[in-house]
Amino acid sequence: MAKLIVLTLLGMGLALFKNHQFSYQTRLNALREVQPIELPNCNLVKGIETGSEDLEILPNGLAFISSGLQYPGIKSFNPNNPGKILLMDLNEEDPTVLELGITGSKFDLSSFNPHGISTFTDEDNAVYLLVVNHPDAKSTVELFKFQEEEKSLLHLKTIRHKLLPNLNDIVAVGPEHFYATNDHYFLDPYLRSWEMYLGLAWSYVVYYSPSEVRVVAEGFDFANGINISPDGKYVYVAELLAHKIHVYEKHANWTLTPLKSLDFNTLVDNISVDPETGDLWVGCHPNGMKVFFYDSENPPASEVLQIQNILTEEPKVTQVYAENGTVLQGSTVASVYKGKLLIGTVFHKALYCEL
Repeated sequence: MAKLIVLTLLGMGLALFKNHQFSYQTRLNALREVQPIELPNCNLVKGIETGSEDLEILPNGLAFISSGLQYPGIKSFNPNNPGKILLMDLNEEDPTVLELGITGSKFDLSSFNPHGISTFTDEDNAVYLLVVNHPDAKSTVELFKFQEEEKSLLHLKTIRHKLLPNLNDIVAVGPEHFYATNDHYFLDPYLRSWEMYLGLAWSYVVYYSPSEVRVVAEGFDFANGINISPDGKYVYVAELLAHKIHVYEKHANWTLTPLKSLDFNTLVDNISVDPETGDLWVGCHPNGMKVFFYDSENPPASEVLQIQNILTEEPKVTQVYAENGTVLQGSTVASVYKGKLLIGTVFHKALYCEL
């Protein structure tokens, strides 16, 4: 009788394991391959070899780029050096990148590990850069003031909070006010891996201000990119392993109400919003298995989607760029400026194309 019980439990466990394995492969889109879609006059950005995970373009064409991310379970081509923030002037004929110096006596450059970024410009046209940072595998938000003449960042503050344990991306709504995504619930690496494998949709979005911090949306299977509409009325959240982008209405008290969700056949990462049209530009992973289990002989592909009229009954989704990894591996973000498209990656290079 005991043997029968054990065999039954083993059988149930094996069936459960196989179901989760199938679900895991489905969530990672493990079987998808892309058909290439090329753009004219594409050039790799000189000076970017170890990632351009997130980027933000100011109205004047200056682009901030976070580079050198080291994220658990993800490939790094430069694992022994800190990350950096790069600056690129998209008004130049053949733009190159410049590493921004960081000043501020209390900031530890040696453990700088930048992830998602966002800018906020105040009434005096001062530009603040908010950076998700992972020093020593922890999560903080670093607040910088951009000093354009000196081409540097002045570190003003480090933000930590118990509701910001596993930060991924951020969108600033004030110099010290933001929405941010936590892509995992657990802090422990072992529990994080099981959380992801089992598909526990426990990640969440937080609103932060110096006076209050609260969860404003939850139940995500790996909450990833986040951004806001040009009029500030709607917040967009990418749910990576569910292949969805969620639209929320933002209220005066900073709470969010879900409005709609869009489904995709790709893993949606960071979201950029065109300030003029309101279009969403999304860096995507067609096959997440190739990102999380890197093989240089079979590298992860890249894909960029444009979403027009997302608030209407029938949004228009266009696959603008797709490539199988021979040029660009693991696209995470895409943003437009004056007819040009800048595409970043989690650990690889960056590409600049004409649309």
